[in-house]
Amino acid sequence: MNIVTVTDLSDPRLEAYTRLNELQLRNRLEPSLGVFIAEQPKVIDRALDAGIEPLSLLVERKWLDGMAAEFAQIDARWGPNVPVFVAEENALRQLTGYRLHRGALCAMRRPALPSVESVCAGTRRVAVLENIVDHTNVGAIIRSAAALNVDAVLVTPSCADPLYRRSVRVSMGTVFQVPWTRIGNDASTWPDEGLARLRSLGFTTAALALTDDSIGLDELADRCASDTSDAVHIDKLAMILGTEGDGLACRTIARADVTVRIPMGHGVDSLNVAAASAVAFWATRVRS
Repeated sequence: MNIVTVTDLSDPRLEAYTRLNELQLRNRLEPSLGVFIAEQPKVIDRALDAGIEPLSLLVERKWLDGMAAEFAQIDARWGPNVPVFVAEENALRQLTGYRLHRGALCAMRRPALPSVESVCAGTRRVAVLENIVDHTNVGAIIRSAAALNVDAVLVTPSCADPLYRRSVRVSMGTVFQVPWTRIGNDASTWPDEGLARLRSLGFTTAALALTDDSIGLDELADRCASDTSDAVHIDKLAMILGTEGDGLACRTIARADVTVRIPMGHGVDSLNVAAASAVAFWATRVRS
């Protein structure tokens, strides 16, 4: 590895960590030139295992020896010239605003997004995130998707970026394990074109929303688990989760194949979208 000691956070070589905001890092116009930041070794490990290219690392000096495995993996695949900038704890705390767990950051090249068709090939359950703007919720939903064996995640054009620093951190790096992509390039393609695209791939679209004609989550799970000869059997399921506060758009609910509610008690009418996703993923899990 190319170890470089830095003492000044204004060093231009640290620009990806200190000066560029998330939109500049993302580089919407040329995603292949975009960068995102992974925090802490476990997240970096999962990104490296997924073949994501590291551009540089910023590591707290006392954790340098503890990153030996990561450095060896990088050297073996990308060569020995990837710079590892080394700083003291106070510098990283100043940069992030909090103490990093096993202080390490990695600037990584944003991978090109695959097509919806390639991501959904061979899948039976996918989650669709409609316009969810809170990065914590996006990361938490992806972590639940990984834990509960959802095959893929699709995000609508106006949904928050799963590779935003906080999303990646909250997902614990599972954003690199669960296949995901955007369904449509601009807001005009959702929901009409997006829902039609899912149906063309064989999915039954289920909108999680409170409506007068919604079915209970247990009934949805029963349809998924029913015999393939059953008239109401669902083989491939796309669960659509809506934005915080307003939930799913009326147009999405109207055009989905089925609307589903999570039965609740004590006068509670809704859950946080991340909690609702975990409940829905568990209830509809594929049972052998």
